[in-house]
Amino acid sequence: MTEPTPAQRAIGDFAPKLVDLTDTVLFGDVWARPELNRRDRSLVTVAALIASGAFEQLPNHLRLARENGLTEDELKEAIIHLAFYAGWPKAMSAIQVAKTVFSD
Repeated sequence: MTEPTPAQRAIGDFAPKLVDLTDTVLFGDVWARPELNRRDRSLVTVAALIASGAFEQLPNHLRLARENGLTEDELKEAIIHLAFYAGWPKAMSAIQVAKTVFSD
């Protein structure tokens, strides 16, 4: 038996169609496209989450970004850079999330 995906663990029993779309379309297709590597996709995703204020999704994507080859220093620098484009409060919130994730 295969291990459940993160989406299956989080909401599988509550929203199975959203899990299916997440697993097959988002991570099965979009994230697998060769035009961007996974490291770059992670950086874009982290930036988009910060810019949109989607901080509840940020911990998992910061962990994934590290798995995909981004360093803590690179991610911190991206957050600092985003302070001037996405807003200071969003960067301050994001850096607190990152501090927690990186201390785990």
